[in-house]
Amino acid sequence: MLGYLMIGTNDLEKSLAFYDALLPMIGGRRGSPFPKGQSYVFGDKPGPMFVVTSPYDGEAASAGNGTMVSFMVESPEKVAEVHARALELGATNEGDPGPRGGFGDFAYFRDPDGNKLAVFRFKRG
Repeated sequence: MLGYLMIGTNDLEKSLAFYDALLPMIGGRRGSPFPKGQSYVFGDKPGPMFVVTSPYDGEAASAGNGTMVSFMVESPEKVAEVHARALELGATNEGDPGPRGGFGDFAYFRDPDGNKLAVFRFKRG
């Protein structure tokens, strides 16, 4: 089971402003602080956390090539809504909302530090 996922930032306050505004749209809220960052939790039960942090080694954060974090939502409309809000908050578009390969609806964007994220809704039945 996934415990937590961390992404790096070079401007923690800017990243926290971005995620504080975006993640509540999909049920996320601040959880416990980390020594160099902040966790976000989803739902009422313990589960995987999403953590934004300055790198522990003191070096610059960089987005991983081929690394992507995805968040599942309840509808194609929510996919489009979250994607649009991310772009309003300063994200760059990596793929407009829409159907992908018969699997469902997906949208892609990069946060202000260049970390690639997706929001999706799997097609049912």
